[in-house]
Amino acid sequence: MSMEYLYAALLLYEAKKDINEENLKKVLEAAGVTPEEAWIKRLVNDLREINIEEVLKAPIAAPAAAQAAAPAPAPAEEEKPKEEEEKKKEEEKEEEALAGLSALFG
Repeated sequence: MSMEYLYAALLLYEAKKDINEENLKKVLEAAGVTPEEAWIKRLVNDLREINIEEVLKAPIAAPAAAQAAAPAPAPAEEEKPKEEEEKKKEEEKEEEALAGLSALFG
């Protein structure tokens, strides 16, 4: 189904007009779209089972996907202490090496 049919249904909804076959056909024709009867019937039938107001108020899927991705940084936080420990070990090795060098020139 083409998006024009959904846009026509939303236009009728916003205009507080009945979303029926006749009104959808008029909106599509006014927009220069040749309406297909089968698509119009299917859309009207499908929209009978849907509360458009609730659908429009529902959060969009994209933010939900972003929220689902948000917990991913947790493993990176767990890796930070390991990285810090490795850096400390390297610093200690460098200090030991410097202490050994200073003993030579002491």
